[in-house]
Amino acid sequence: MVFDACLADLDARLDDQQELAKRQEWRRFLDDRWEGEYFTPSPRAPAPASVDWPAIHINDAIEDVDLMVLSELAGCSDALADGGRSPLNVRCNYGTAIMPLLFGCELFVMPRETSTLPTAVPFHSDDDVRRLLDAGVPDVRTGLGGRLFDTAERFLEVFEAYPAVGRNVTLYHPDVQGPVDIAEMVWGSEMFYAFIEQPDLVKQFLALLTDTYTAFMTAWFDLVPPTPEFSPHWGLVHKGPLMLRNDSLMNLSGEMYVEFVRPADQALFDRFDGGAIHFCGRGDHYIEAMCEMDGLTAINMSQPELNDMDVIFRNTVDKGIKLVGFGGMDLDNVGRPLRGHVQTG
Repeated sequence: MVFDACLADLDARLDDQQELAKRQEWRRFLDDRWEGEYFTPSPRAPAPASVDWPAIHINDAIEDVDLMVLSELAGCSDALADGGRSPLNVRCNYGTAIMPLLFGCELFVMPRETSTLPTAVPFHSDDDVRRLLDAGVPDVRTGLGGRLFDTAERFLEVFEAYPAVGRNVTLYHPDVQGPVDIAEMVWGSEMFYAFIEQPDLVKQFLALLTDTYTAFMTAWFDLVPPTPEFSPHWGLVHKGPLMLRNDSLMNLSGEMYVEFVRPADQALFDRFDGGAIHFCGRGDHYIEAMCEMDGLTAINMSQPELNDMDVIFRNTVDKGIKLVGFGGMDLDNVGRPLRGHVQTG
C-alpha cells in the first residue's frame, strides 16, 4: 500500500519538460557546447511530496527488493522536493561487496547505527587466490548477484507501471568497482606485496577479474541496455556505459598502473565502448597514463587538495576529457582555463 502510494506520488510530480531540459543541458556540456568555463546544472522548480515517504534503513533495503526500490526512488522524490540539480537515477544499491561475494567472500553488514552499505571480508590468502584462478569465472547470480538482478527486474516493472517514472528516471549499473579494487577486496592488503613478490599471480588474478566483470556487465546490459548517448551515474552524466572505480591506485606507482592495471581497464573499455573512471585520494602520479586510454571520456575524482591540480587539469580538460562531479575548489579563481570541461554542483 505504501509502496504504490509513494510511486503514484512520484509519477504525478514528475515534469517531462523540466526533466528534458535538464538532459539537454547535460548534453550541451558533454558535446563540448557549454559556453562557460565550467558547468553547473540548473535547479528544478521544487515539487513537494503529497504523501509521507517512509525512512528505510539500508540494512533493511539490502534484505528486501521492494524496500531497495523504494529507498532508491525516495532519492528522486527528495530531488524533486528540494529543487535538486542532479539527473534522476537509481541503482541496485548493494555496495562494494557485489563482486567479492561472487568469489565466496563473506558479507560484512555494518551495525545499524552506522547506516552504511555492507562490505566484504577478504581472504588474506595467496592460496585462496590460486584456488579462485583454478575455479574460473563464477556464476554472476551467486552471492548478492541473484538479489541484485531481481531488484533490477523490479525496477523495470515499476518503470512500466508508472510511465512518468519510466521516462525520467534511469537505472544505472551497480557498484561493481574495477579489476584492481575488486582484487584488493578479495585478496586483502597482501595484494600490494604481491605486486613486487608475485607479479605473475597478480596479472593472472586481474585477468580473471576482468573476465568476471565482463560476464557480469554483459548480463546486466542484456537486462538493462545502456542508454544510447550518455550514461548517468551518482547523479552525474558521462559518455560511455562504464564507470570504473580505481581507489586502490593511490597505493601503486604510475609504472605499476601501466604494467598491471591499465591493460585490464582498457580491455573493459574496448569491450563495452568506453566510459569514465572514478578515483579517491591522490591520482596525479598516474593521471597522464590514464588519460592516454582509448574510450576514456571523463574522470570523477575527490580530494583535489591531495593532488597537483595543474597536472590533473593538463591531462584532462586540456585534452577534452571531462571532470564530472568536481568539488573542493573555487573554480572562479582557479587561475587557468577550464575550457567548459568541468562539471560541479
